[in-house]
Amino acid sequence: MTVQTASTGQQTVLVSTEWVLQNLKNPKVRIAEVDVDTKAYAEGHVPGAVGWAWDTQLCDTLRRDIIPKDTFEQLMGSSGIANDTTVVLYGDNNNWFAAWAFWQLKVYGHQDVRLMNGGRKKWIAEGRELVTEAPDYPKTSYTAKNPDTSIRAFLPEAMKASQERAAQLVDVRSPQEFSGEILAPPGLPETCQRGGHIPGAKNIPWGKACNEDGTFKSVEELKLLYGGAGISGAQPVIAYCRIGERSSHTWFVLKHLLGYPNVKNYDGSWTEWGNLVAAPVEKP
Repeated sequence: MTVQTASTGQQTVLVSTEWVLQNLKNPKVRIAEVDVDTKAYAEGHVPGAVGWAWDTQLCDTLRRDIIPKDTFEQLMGSSGIANDTTVVLYGDNNNWFAAWAFWQLKVYGHQDVRLMNGGRKKWIAEGRELVTEAPDYPKTSYTAKNPDTSIRAFLPEAMKASQERAAQLVDVRSPQEFSGEILAPPGLPETCQRGGHIPGAKNIPWGKACNEDGTFKSVEELKLLYGGAGISGAQPVIAYCRIGERSSHTWFVLKHLLGYPNVKNYDGSWTEWGNLVAAPVEKP
């Protein structure tokens, strides 16, 4: 499926595995893999792709934040990415963390960012080539823009959305996390003191936006999925999950595939809210 960006209408935000294959040697294109399983890249990746570890290279491990501007510039430069490079992101688990990287590139103003539809799962299922050697690209001088806060929500805004219904809250975690039955998906350490969800939030698990092969569902199907829960884009939307990565996936769907005008990712998410003294928690 070809989907135009909501903001410019000039570039696609999804590319097929075939498109990636045809552009492996395109000097204007850089492919990056971002996985939940940070070992997957070393076991085999798309030829020429660089690998970014979400837990060390895409987050500030001391401040519980996305990487600062200067660190982002260094990462882009060391990956051979210039300001005019087309960056294609992909990864495991239906592009879960690839979407998080997409969101961060947009926070820092990179113009042409795309996801490989279907991610690592589809590339492997089609029997396409995997390599183990990491590429070594000439370093570039990259200049990031100041952070775009129009696509990022912080705690005060999430609180206002809950208390005053100033925006619609979409909790993209599993129903078991939403209800408070569990605090985090199995095997993932970042957690919280309390289970439940932000009062007023709707639960639309992020994975419902994808087909079995890892590709995104059609625009018509996505409109039914979110519209059926009352999320139509008529009001501002704030998506959240546990640490902000799954909600980046939903943010991508709502903003770039459905074209909703005002969508933010609350990446503090439940690890912030669920540990906050006196913050209200809702359970079924």
